[in-house]
Amino acid sequence: MAQQYTQPHTRPRPENRSPVSKRSLLAGTALALVLGCAETKTAMAQDAPLQLPPLSVEGTATGGDYKTDQSTLTKLPEPLLDTPQSITVVPGQYIQDRGITNTSDALRTVPGVSLAAGEAGAGQGNSLTLRGFTARNDIFLDGMRDFGGYYRDPFNYEEIEVLKGPSSILFGRGSTGGVVNQVSKTPLLGGFTAGTLAFGTDNTKRLTIDADTPVPALGDGAAFRIDGMVHDAQVAGRDVGEARRFGIAPSLALGLGTPTRLTVSYLHQAEDDIPDYGLPFLLGSPAPVARHNFYGFKSDYLRTEADIATVKLEHDVNDAVTIHNQLRYANYHRSVRVTEPQLPTGVTALTPLSLITVTRNEITLNSTETYLDNQTDVTLKFATAGIRHIVVTGVELSRETSEPTRFTFTGVPGTSLANPNPNQAFAGTSTVTSRTDAAAVSFGIYALDVIKFNEQWEFTGGIRFDRFDSSVNQTIAPSAAFSRIDEMPSYRTSLVYKPQPNGSIYVAWGTSFNPSAETLALTAATANIAPEKNETYEIGSKWDLFADRLALRGAIYRSEKMNARVTDPNNPLLNILGGDFEVDGLEIEAAGKITEQWQVYAGYSLMDSKVVKTSTAVGAPILGAPLANAPQNTFNLWTTYDVTKQVEVGGGVNYVGKRIGRNTGQLTSVPDYYTIDLMAKYSLTEHVALQLNVTNILDAYYIDQVHPAHIVPGAGRTALVSTSVRF
Repeated sequence: MAQQYTQPHTRPRPENRSPVSKRSLLAGTALALVLGCAETKTAMAQDAPLQLPPLSVEGTATGGDYKTDQSTLTKLPEPLLDTPQSITVVPGQYIQDRGITNTSDALRTVPGVSLAAGEAGAGQGNSLTLRGFTARNDIFLDGMRDFGGYYRDPFNYEEIEVLKGPSSILFGRGSTGGVVNQVSKTPLLGGFTAGTLAFGTDNTKRLTIDADTPVPALGDGAAFRIDGMVHDAQVAGRDVGEARRFGIAPSLALGLGTPTRLTVSYLHQAEDDIPDYGLPFLLGSPAPVARHNFYGFKSDYLRTEADIATVKLEHDVNDAVTIHNQLRYANYHRSVRVTEPQLPTGVTALTPLSLITVTRNEITLNSTETYLDNQTDVTLKFATAGIRHIVVTGVELSRETSEPTRFTFTGVPGTSLANPNPNQAFAGTSTVTSRTDAAAVSFGIYALDVIKFNEQWEFTGGIRFDRFDSSVNQTIAPSAAFSRIDEMPSYRTSLVYKPQPNGSIYVAWGTSFNPSAETLALTAATANIAPEKNETYEIGSKWDLFADRLALRGAIYRSEKMNARVTDPNNPLLNILGGDFEVDGLEIEAAGKITEQWQVYAGYSLMDSKVVKTSTAVGAPILGAPLANAPQNTFNLWTTYDVTKQVEVGGGVNYVGKRIGRNTGQLTSVPDYYTIDLMAKYSLTEHVALQLNVTNILDAYYIDQVHPAHIVPGAGRTALVSTSVRF
């Protein structure tokens, strides 16, 4: 029997949106219901708390849509159609359709995003470049910073939001090219049990669960949800490397459908990997060796634990005032010993590969990071002289700590470039080289005003002030202590013109900043340097087409880092703010349904990046060179089609242009590539569905992740078979 309930205090989609039709092919799958849940959550993020019609929870699932109408961030109160910023949403349905099992793969098809390899220093985990600038420290979870060094799994995602351009007014420090916001699944009142079991030719073994139930003992609006994941996989075409992780995410919601809503959630994810730092560069290009070569040891390891607890409280004072508060504590632990392959000096183009010995650079550390943050904001809706306002104002206070201990090894045996031996017993003598105790206290206060002059014209202005107080103590001789306080305003302004209700044209400008201790690392070279300053100018247009089923977005922009840190030509041990980096770009995206049966998710990015100003010091970026890991062209097309009520097929292509790995000293680069993927689904019953994904069907050899000193090849041809159930 269908259950019915009303949600008198949730926020519906804009009236000009058409409802999403049912897709019988996905009936009975976990993701179908999850995406239906995402739509309910999206609806709750709209303008005024108005009455919704009764919502019927049936045995069949609502079909997942690639088109998203509203951001989950309370600081962005307008529909995406009217939000004057390039925002790409990776929906949960898309993640399921492509058989994606890690967050990096979910982001690789976003225009303006390119993947980076694990850092040679203290940074592991997801690493990416966004619009030409590193975004490794601009990853957020439900609007709060998620800076742990771990590889994130999408098992608990409703969707991923990628906000392009400087966003310091929303998030504080960072966000030169933009930010990535992971959106967690939350409890619902419908109740269901779902799961997925998958096996792959790369030895993938994966199990996920997603269970939701109302809890009437705690009130009519109470519900509990739990998501879990167990994952074990290697990489097709690569030797030795392995990803093994486990995750669980329970959450409890009280007061759903009432003026006061409380959600308590917890995320635990642990991994025990054999990390893979890929291949070395040889004379500026990837070493011409077999794609499967592994230069580390089978005993290499990356062990991480991420524990994130969040309490979110929302209260609708009335139709015009809503108060939001979110409190989080996170603890991240990391223990790693990973091998980075390095080539000795003196190698020339005439040196036989068989005579080259790879130096194994052991990156070893133990580290614990903590994060305590509270965000409070208020959304106000009012009118003055017939002009409507939506004001979001708030305050944020956080404390972050990092305590890494780093080691170096001597006496580590090398290995052959042509025929490496990962079975060698690890040997070497370790020495503690640094033990750091770092902390930062951040305070931010902000206000944004969306001014609606009429149905066609809208202006947004905003300002934020941040105080970033950081300190770093090095306790291993030679001991050292550094501290600094940075105080910086951030701005955003934009103008939107709506020639039609289903379209908008906008111009926007925004700023951001990067303090020297942004990553909780401060040295003698950077301790006395003010923050880098960034700004972006953007002109864009957004349209909802085909009866509002398809979202089309385009934008041109210029992003500039106006005082980049570069090496001091008079003292190579110091940095100065003497650089200027620019990116001019074009982005086009489409997401949604062309017909009820035919759906697309596509994007193209053109970036022209360059070093406009630099210093003459050795090691400084080369004048006129492109920025690292910023391909000039990227293109992604994915499409699905419902052949019958039971059968769905899909496929797509992903293209990434040539990229620079390092633009200092000797330039390093990797060639362009493209891959082709295919998918097929079949609904066995109302509750059970089968899915087959084949990625890189042509088995192309390509470089996927880029670092200045090493590169990681992409996976070869891989088939993944999964079974999804929902009851």
